[in-house]
Amino acid sequence: MKPFLLSGRTALIILILVALLANTALVLIRLDNAPEAYFPTSSPTVQFENQLRETFPLDQVLVALFEGEGDTLWQDAFLARYFALGEALARDPMVDRVLSLANQDHIRSTEDGFAIEPLLDQAQADQLDNPRERRARVLGDRFAGGMLASEDGQALALVVRPRALNNSLERLELENTLRAAISAHQLDDHLTAVAGQIALDVAQLRAMIHDTLVLVPATLGFGLLIIWLMFRRWLAVAVSALVIAAVVNVSVALLILAGKPYTLISAILPPLMSALTVAALIHWLNAVALAARQGLSGPERAARAAHQVGKPILFVALTTGVGLLSLSFSSIQPIAAFGQVAAAGMLAQAAIMIWLVPPIFARWDRGAWSHRRRGVSWIDQSVRALRRQGMRRPLWVLGLSAVLLGIGLPQIARIQTETDLLRFFPPAHPITQSTERIGERLVGVTALELVFQAKGQRDAFKQPEALRSIQRTQQWLEAQPEVDRALSLVDFIEEMHLSFHGGDPAYRALPDSQNLITQYLLVYDGTDLYELVNREFDQSRLVLNLNVRGARAINDLIARIDNQLADQNLGDLRVRVAGFGRLFADQEQLLIQGQVRGLAAAVLLIALLMLILWRSPVQMLVSMIPNLAPIALIFIIMGLLGVWLDMATAMIASVTVGIAVDDTIHLMHNYRHRLAAGSAPVWALARAYQQTGRAIVVTTLILGGQFLLIGTSAFNPTAAFGLLTAVGLVAALFFDLLVLPALLLLTTRRRKPRPQRQAE
Repeated sequence: MKPFLLSGRTALIILILVALLANTALVLIRLDNAPEAYFPTSSPTVQFENQLRETFPLDQVLVALFEGEGDTLWQDAFLARYFALGEALARDPMVDRVLSLANQDHIRSTEDGFAIEPLLDQAQADQLDNPRERRARVLGDRFAGGMLASEDGQALALVVRPRALNNSLERLELENTLRAAISAHQLDDHLTAVAGQIALDVAQLRAMIHDTLVLVPATLGFGLLIIWLMFRRWLAVAVSALVIAAVVNVSVALLILAGKPYTLISAILPPLMSALTVAALIHWLNAVALAARQGLSGPERAARAAHQVGKPILFVALTTGVGLLSLSFSSIQPIAAFGQVAAAGMLAQAAIMIWLVPPIFARWDRGAWSHRRRGVSWIDQSVRALRRQGMRRPLWVLGLSAVLLGIGLPQIARIQTETDLLRFFPPAHPITQSTERIGERLVGVTALELVFQAKGQRDAFKQPEALRSIQRTQQWLEAQPEVDRALSLVDFIEEMHLSFHGGDPAYRALPDSQNLITQYLLVYDGTDLYELVNREFDQSRLVLNLNVRGARAINDLIARIDNQLADQNLGDLRVRVAGFGRLFADQEQLLIQGQVRGLAAAVLLIALLMLILWRSPVQMLVSMIPNLAPIALIFIIMGLLGVWLDMATAMIASVTVGIAVDDTIHLMHNYRHRLAAGSAPVWALARAYQQTGRAIVVTTLILGGQFLLIGTSAFNPTAAFGLLTAVGLVAALFFDLLVLPALLLLTTRRRKPRPQRQAE
C-alpha cells in the first residue's frame, strides 16, 4: 500500500489546529441582517437611495404605540411622562429625531397670518387643562391623524428616527434603548406595540442568533449520535467531532475573512455544513468497517478505505460545491456569499477527508468494528424491492414516473415569488402582532416615496404648475387601496393658505400665485416642511405609508404608479419611486433572475462533472435525470402548498441538486466498476445496489433527519428550507433506487458481458 503523506500524529495536530484557528476568527464575526446587507450596491435603485439620504432623512423608523381607554392618554399623568420620554430619547447619540406630539409642526391661524408651533407640548398641555380640548387640538390637525394619533384618540405613537446605523446590532441597541426609556418613564402599562423596519430587523436578528445557538449543536449532536449507534467506536465519534468542527469553523471563518456579514441566510451555513460532513464521514466509516471485516488493520485498513471512497468523496464535494456555487448568480448578496463560502467549505471538507482523516485512522484504528445487521434488514429489503421493480419493469417505471411528474408540472406555475418579512414569523410572534396593531390603530408601516426632481431649476417647487403635478399624483395615490397616507409639500402650502385666511375652508387649496407661495415659505419657520423638499426647492418627496407588506403587492402598486406618471404631462419634472418599499420590492425580480441563472448553472456544471467522471454523454444524462426530477417535485409541492419562492426557498433547488447527485455517484461508480470487471449489466446492478444501497439510504436518512431539525426553526424561511430540502433528498433517494436502475438497464442492456470473472 502507498504510504500516506502525513503521519497520524501530524494529521491530528493539523486537524486540531485548523479547528482552533478557524474558531478564533469567530470573534471577528459581524452580525448584520439589516436590509442594506441584502441589496446589491451596484443597483441603480440602491445608488439613487444613497444619494437621496444625503438630502432627506431615513425612512426606516422605530414606532412605539401607547393606548389607553377614555381620556387616559390626555391626562397630565400620561402626557408628562410621554413628553419626558421623547426628550430623553432625543438626547441619545443614535437618534436623529423623535417624532411626537411635542415636536410635530402645527400651523395655526393668527390675526396677522399664521404661526408655526408644536402640536401639543407641555406648555400647551398646561394651557389646555381639559383632556378633551387637548385631544380635539391633536385630532383636528391635518398631519397628526393616523400618524401620531388614532382617529378615536385612544392611541398615541412616538416615532424614533435614527441616524445612519451600520448594522443590526446597532438597531438592537436602539430598540433596547427605547424599551429601557419606556420602562424608566413608567409607560410600560400603556405600551401595546413596538414595530417598524428597525424592530423587524431586530426580530430577525434574534431569530438568527436563536437558530445558530440551537440548530448547530442539534445537528452536530444528532450526527454524532447516529455515528455512535452505527459503529460503536469512540474513535469514530471523536474524529468525527473534530472534522465537523473544523469544516464548520472554516466555512464561517471564510465568510468572516471575505468581509461578509452573518445574516439569516448565512445562519443556515453551520447546520448545513455539519449535515454534509456527517454524510461524508458515514461513507468513510462504512469503508473502514468493511476493510476491518476483511481482516485488515492499521495502515492497510485505512489505505483500503481511502482507495474505495477517496474519489467519490472528491467528486461529491465538487458536485455539491458546484450546486452551492451556482447561488453566486443571485444578485442578493447574502445568497451569493452563502453559495461561495459553502462551496469553499466543501473543498475544505474534501481536503480534510482525503488527507487528514486516513492517516489518523491508520495510526490509532486497531480495534474491531461491529457488523450490526439487526434492525436494518428493512433497509436491504426496501432497496432490493425498489431495485427489482426498476430492473424488471423499466418501461413501466419510467413511463409512470413521467406521467406523474407531467400531471404535477402545471402546479409549478402556481408558485409565487413573494417576500413578506412579517410572514417569516408565526402569527403569534410579537413583531407580527405589533405591526398589525399599529396598522389597525394608525397607518401601515411600509414606506414608499416618489421623488420629484427639477435639477438645475432652483425654486421649481415654488411654481404652481410643478406643485399641481405633485398634487394630481398625490390625489390619485390617495385613492389607491394600498395607500393609508400620503404627505407632500403641497399639504403644507395648502394648510398655510388655509390658516392665512382664518381657517376658511374655501382656502384649503393650492394658491395660483407663485409670489404668494414664496411668501408663505419665507414665513414658515418649522422643520417638518424641509423633510419633504430641499432648500433649493428643486427636489421634493411625496411620502407614502402603505398597508401592504408583500413584495408582489408593492410591485403591483409601483407598476400602476409608473403607468399613471407616464400618462401625466409632467413637463421637465423627473419622478422616481424610492424608499425602503422600492428596494424591498426589487428583491422579487432579483430572486427570479438568481433562481433561473443559478439552477441552470448548477445543472450545466454538474452535468459537465458527470461527463468528466463517466466519460460518456449517455451515462451523464442517465445520472442527471434522477436528480432533476426531485427538483421538479419540490417545485410541484411548493405550488400545491402555496409555499412562496423567497430568499430562503430560492436556495433549495441548487442545494438539493448538488447534494442529491452524491448518491448517484456512489451507485454508478460501483456499477461501472463491476461492468469494467466483466459483469453483465443485470448482475452489476444487483451487486452494486446490494453493496451501496444501504449506505445511501442511511446517509439520506441522516441528512434528511438533520434537515428536518433545521425545519423545526421558528423562523419560517429556515423551516421551509429544511423541510423542503429533506423532501427533495428523500425523493432523490427513491429516484436513485427505482428510476436509476431502469435507466441503466435500458441504456446498457444490449452490451455483451466481457469474458472475465464476475466481480465479487
